[in-house]
Order: sequence, then structure tokens, then C-alpha cells
Amino acid sequence: MILFTMPSLTDLLITLGIGLAAGLIASFIMNTKGGLIRNIILGIVGGFVGRFILGLFGIAASNLLGTILVSAFGACVLVWVVGKLFK
Repeated sequence: MILFTMPSLTDLLITLGIGLAAGLIASFIMNTKGGLIRNIILGIVGGFVGRFILGLFGIAASNLLGTILVSAFGACVLVWVVGKLFK
């Protein structure tokens, strides 16, 4: 039984691209400044946050655009929560 397989280079590049797009969208919406690495991390973590929150309401992404929007939503929530915690 295989429990974990290494993702291909293509999978990693797609994940980074979606994370970057979602992070840039969230930075624009939330009017925050950040570098490329920050936006990628924000978008990737935001993807988990967005999928969890929207999953509670039965909403799921089914294509690339939906995945980017869900990730951007999660990244916006993440920026908002971190902003409230560290003010």
C-alpha cells in the first residue's frame, strides 16, 4: 500500500501558480503589500482555509478558476484574521 507519492514537477508548478494568483488577488482585495514568496504562501494556505470554510456550506471548486477564487477567498480570510490578531 502506497501512502504518499511525490508530486510531479508539473503538479508543484500548478500549485505555486494557483497560490501566486490567489495571493495576488487577496493582496489586491485586502489592500496589503507583500512580496512574491508571501503571496504564494498566502495563496497556498488560503486554499486550505477557503476549502474548509466553503466546504462547511457545501461549496466546492470544480475547475481552475473556481480553485483560484476559493483560494483567494481563504487568503482574504487569513489576512483579515491575522490582521485582527496582531493589531
